[in-house]
Amino acid sequence: MSIESPSAPPQRSFGHRLRSWFFTGLVAFGPVAVTAYIAWFIIDTIDNWVKPLLPQSVAPDAYLPFHIPGLGVVIAVVGLTLLGFLTANIIGRSVVRFSEAMLHRTPVVRGVYKGLKQVFEAVFSQSGSQFRKVGLVEFPVEGSWSIVFLSSDPGPVLSAALPGDKPMVSVFMPCTPNPTTGFFFYIAADAVIELPITADEAVKLIMSAGLIQPAGPAALAEAAKLEKMQVG
Repeated sequence: MSIESPSAPPQRSFGHRLRSWFFTGLVAFGPVAVTAYIAWFIIDTIDNWVKPLLPQSVAPDAYLPFHIPGLGVVIAVVGLTLLGFLTANIIGRSVVRFSEAMLHRTPVVRGVYKGLKQVFEAVFSQSGSQFRKVGLVEFPVEGSWSIVFLSSDPGPVLSAALPGDKPMVSVFMPCTPNPTTGFFFYIAADAVIELPITADEAVKLIMSAGLIQPAGPAALAEAAKLEKMQVG
């Protein structure tokens, strides 16, 4: 009985190998380049905001033959930290209350300020629970499911206007690949399936159109266990 020798793998053409090398390089360098570009854009934007506020006598660009990127970011972080420290004490709170009282007496401006303050408190407050939970809702047709971020419960005015006796919850359904756009709506709380993943994992899943899957609580617990063993 003759034994057939395994067939040799087909030889790839030089053009095919060039394409393979190109996409390998693109996968390796693309995320680094895009991240560096976004970081540079943010740093340069903040520098351009802060630079006009600095006196010319203390600006490093007046003494050095080259521009120092990121100085505006450092000044902005230090300034916001100092502002938060001053706001936390009695004098700072008094100044903030006085400033808010002046804004509340100003037509048009008071509406803009109040709305922006509520948004910033909802998004950046460390004690808030907005957009900390991720869920699934049946959309756009029966049998298909979309990821949503759970927001706060509707207030008394909206609760009285919404039909039905079931408790409702407000959700934001982001779009792919830009999760900053999407749809905001109210839905029955029992129609939402909560997912045991973080908001960051959900954003990655949406931006990648399902290519980057969440690790899940089991994988996260195993990673934390390995990290603890390495530290110990």
